[in-house]
Amino acid sequence: MATPEWTQFLLGFPVTITLPVQWGDQDAFGHVNNTVYFRWYESSRIAYGQRVGMHVWKETQNIGPILASITCDYRRQVTFPDTIHVGARVTRIGRSSMTMEHVLVSEATAGVAAEGSSTIVMFDYNANRSYSVPEEIRRAIEQLEGRSY
Repeated sequence: MATPEWTQFLLGFPVTITLPVQWGDQDAFGHVNNTVYFRWYESSRIAYGQRVGMHVWKETQNIGPILASITCDYRRQVTFPDTIHVGARVTRIGRSSMTMEHVLVSEATAGVAAEGSSTIVMFDYNANRSYSVPEEIRRAIEQLEGRSY
């Protein structure tokens, strides 16, 4: 069986999630509302964080990611019915923050529906301030991405 054409857009994204487009995701204009894209990006960030162990730090030390900024460039409309695939990758790790890129691919259009980026800050929820990216998370990201930062 041949690989679907749309999979090419997810190459280089080590974490991908697949979600069905829901009827209720659409707005009065008959396409998925712009805010839904941010929820889909969020789901990919959470999946990525779970892969590298961020949830363990939040559960045990109350240190975890907090979203500092997010962007979205809309490329194509998405409508019901469809299945979307969201890719996530880290492109930069700083002292306490990291940049994550997202791509949203539509099966129905076989193309990129949106691209975006997020700035995530490791945050000490007890002290209410940023926290250095823990070495074990940095190493887990480097292993997942296949490169050092």
